[in-house]
Amino acid sequence: MHPFLINIGSFHLPTYGVLLVLAILGGIYTAMRLGRSVGFDSGQMLDFCTWVILIALVGAKVLMVLTEWDYFRVHPGEILSFSTLMAGGVFYGGFLAALFFTIWYVRVLKISFWKLTDVLVPAVALGQSVGRLGCFSAGCDYGKPTTVPWGVIFTSTFAHEVAGVPLGERLHPTQLYESLATLAIFAFLLWWFPRRRRDGDVFLGYLGLYAVARFFLEFLRGDEDRGFVFHHLLSTSQFIALLALVGAATVFIWRRFYGGKGVSDIPGSEDKRLDPTASGPPSQVGFAAAPSPKRAKSQIIVRCGLWKNRHQLTTIRPRNRIRRTVLSRRSRRPPIPSCLRVRWWPYSW
Repeated sequence: MHPFLINIGSFHLPTYGVLLVLAILGGIYTAMRLGRSVGFDSGQMLDFCTWVILIALVGAKVLMVLTEWDYFRVHPGEILSFSTLMAGGVFYGGFLAALFFTIWYVRVLKISFWKLTDVLVPAVALGQSVGRLGCFSAGCDYGKPTTVPWGVIFTSTFAHEVAGVPLGERLHPTQLYESLATLAIFAFLLWWFPRRRRDGDVFLGYLGLYAVARFFLEFLRGDEDRGFVFHHLLSTSQFIALLALVGAATVFIWRRFYGGKGVSDIPGSEDKRLDPTASGPPSQVGFAAAPSPKRAKSQIIVRCGLWKNRHQLTTIRPRNRIRRTVLSRRSRRPPIPSCLRVRWWPYSW
C-alpha cells in the first residue's frame, strides 16, 4: 500500500527494505535467545545466522530464476539486473539452500542437527511474518480479485510497475494472510519449544504447519509469474509444500516409534568428540578426560564459546548451579574452518 516509508526530494526509503531488515534482526535475536537456552554460544549463533541469511537470499533468487526461466532465457541480462537483485525471490528456494548449508555446517562442527534446527525455525517463522508485511507494502505476491469486505485496493503506480499488481481492483490480501499464519506458527513453536520431547520435533512441526498454510494460500494468489508444474495444476511452492509435508510426517512418525532420541542437554551430544563420558585418553576424547563414575551422573561438560573463548567450558550441575572451568590451550579442539568466522565489531553477548 505504501512502497516508500519516507520521500524527501530524491531520497526514497522503501518500506519493504525497512521491514526486511527488522525481520532479519528479529530472527537473529530469537535464534540467539533460544540458542543460549540449549547451550549454544551467542557468537556462534550470530556467525551461523549471518551465513544462513546470505545463502538463503541467493537460494531464493536462484529458484526465482528457475521458475521464470522462459522469461530469463529470452532476457539473460536480467538475471543479474538490479530489479532481480532487489526482488525477494521464492521462499522455498532460500529455505532449501539454508537447509543444505545447515547440514554441511553441523557435519563440519560436529553439533546436533536437530537441536540447531529447533532453535532456528521459530526465528524463521517470525522473520516470515514481518517480511510478508513488506510484501504487502510493496504490492508483490498479491491475491486474486475478490468481493470480500476486507479486500484491498492498490493505487501505487510504482507498485504496479515493479510488481505488476492490478490497480483499482479489490484483491485478497494474501500477504496479510500469510503474515498472520506465520505469526501463529511462531507463537505455537515458542510454546512448544520448552515442552518438546525430542530434538527435531519443533523443526518437523514447522515444516508441516507451514506447508499446509502455504499450500492453501497459493490458491488465493493472483501473480501468475510465480511458476507452475503439471500443466498449471500446482504452483512450484505448492509442489514443494506437498513434498515437505510428506517428508516431515514420515520422519516424525519414524522417529517417534523407531529412531527418536530425547532432548539432550549438550549441543553436540550426538558426537563422541564432544561427549565427556566417552572412553579413552583425553587426547582421543577431545576436550577433557572422562569424569569419574561417581560424578558422571551429576556433572556434564559442554562446549561453549566456540569463537571467542575456545578453551572455555561450562560445567552444568544439578539445581541449575553453573560454574566455569578453563582448560589448557593444548587440549584438543574441533576443527573450525576459518571461512566460517565472521568478525563483528563490536559485539559482546
